[in-house]
Amino acid sequence: MARLRSPQGCPWDREQSHLTLRRHAIEEVYELIDAIEARDDQEMIEELGDVLLQVVFHCQLARERGAFDFELVVRRLVNKLIRRHPHVFGTTKVRNVDEVWANWERIKTAEKRGTRHERPSALDGIPRHLPALLRAEKLVKKARKAGLARDTAFARRPTQPALARELFALVAYAQARGWTAETLLARETKRREHQWRRQEIARGQRTNRVGRGAMS
Repeated sequence: MARLRSPQGCPWDREQSHLTLRRHAIEEVYELIDAIEARDDQEMIEELGDVLLQVVFHCQLARERGAFDFELVVRRLVNKLIRRHPHVFGTTKVRNVDEVWANWERIKTAEKRGTRHERPSALDGIPRHLPALLRAEKLVKKARKAGLARDTAFARRPTQPALARELFALVAYAQARGWTAETLLARETKRREHQWRRQEIARGQRTNRVGRGAMS
């Protein structure tokens, strides 16, 4: 990658920046998911390599800026895994997965306390660029865990296939009227988030109560 970025390297690679590469990372992860769901080992090898390429590329860009390099990224990851698995690398005892998650969140909270990455709200920690539906699901889950969201009572409770059809019909309805369902849901999710954050502040309820998710 250093050679590709050198003056004698590839014109395209030399033009790239962290910002120009950000969409490629998303695309490569989606392609990896396709390979996993297809249970295609050869395709997984290919797509994992493409994901790794994104990591290497960003590390080279950062190295050129004097910010960090690949070695530091890997070292920090290893240290985090050791720190957050005291039941494996230390003397902490756990009885089940729930206790593993509780320890992980407690350690993560302590690590971030007093830094700009601290999460004082139960709604913090959801990536801003998630697709609207996935972001809405994560927000509702966090709000429910924090006691901020109330389940709406539906007159009828559709089955999963029926609900899927209704969701698709809503997307088609929006499209027929020149609206974008993704944008509409993102807008409503943002409104609900602001509402729940105000509610949280009014209660004096600024905590780090989160449910299971990806360990990071």
